[in-house]
Amino acid sequence: MSDVLPDEARLAAEIARLKAGFPKTRDLYREVCALLFFRFGITPTANRLYQLVKRGSMSTPTQVLGEFWVELREKSRVRIDHPDLPADLQAAAGELVATLWTRSTASAQTALDVLRVEAEAEKVVAQNAVTSMEGELSRTETALEQRTSALLAAQVRIQELEQAQAAGEATRRALDAEITRLQDENAARDLALVQARADFSEELEKLRASTGLAEERLRATGKRALLEIERERVASARLQKELDAATRRTEQGEARHRSELQAVQAQLADAQHQAGVLEGSLVAVRDASAGYARELGMLRQQMTGAVAPRSSGRKGGAVTVTARKQPRATRKAASAKKPG
Repeated sequence: MSDVLPDEARLAAEIARLKAGFPKTRDLYREVCALLFFRFGITPTANRLYQLVKRGSMSTPTQVLGEFWVELREKSRVRIDHPDLPADLQAAAGELVATLWTRSTASAQTALDVLRVEAEAEKVVAQNAVTSMEGELSRTETALEQRTSALLAAQVRIQELEQAQAAGEATRRALDAEITRLQDENAARDLALVQARADFSEELEKLRASTGLAEERLRATGKRALLEIERERVASARLQKELDAATRRTEQGEARHRSELQAVQAQLADAQHQAGVLEGSLVAVRDASAGYARELGMLRQQMTGAVAPRSSGRKGGAVTVTARKQPRATRKAASAKKPG
């Protein structure tokens, strides 16, 4: 792979290898001179050497370069020193060796040029391959950037969905808490309604019992009055009608209470308001009961007043006889005065 690298890269790699192998500065400069001249075909200069090696002072590459040229010229000369050979033969042998050296050097240079051409061709092929690889790398990087962008967008979307899910979960928890609170309130209102219904039913039963007792008492009183006061039928009938009127009022009160109960059932949404209505209804029922009690007292007083004349009539016989012998017209007039 190093053969297809650019000359500068190869040269830098070789110099780095030489730096590791020759720690002495002068030896390193000498090896770099040989590398430039024999391997890369570059005529070494002091500035070039210093730029490549960057060690010591500027005089060091100059001195080493001078020594390199002297050594190279000495090696290019061929001397044949042999005591048995004549001087002209020694000169001819030297010229032959020099010619062989020159030819071998030219052949080596030709081979080096061929190798350079091949290296340049390989370099071009390698550069084309590198260009193709760079294009493929560019396309790969573009695809990678697109995938990275898509991945980032997906991550952003995932974060948004996670945030939305968290918000939805919080909303759901809040709604569950609100539903639980409403259920507790409804349960409390149901309990209050049941209690109100029980209280109202109890009061209603008490009212019905008192009303029934009052009716029984009134009926018993009326029966006793009818049995005891035969001649006072007009008063008895009037009292009976008043009793019937009281009964109707009681029934009307019960009907009113039933309508109030239906109104209370229609207004179940507000337990406090229902409780207030129930309290008002109970107060009204109690007032009605008190009114009924007052009316019963008045009826009793009236009945007592009606019974009193009979008692006095029994005591005074002349008055009773006179009352019994009243003309029929007078009794009809009294009957016509009955209410209702």
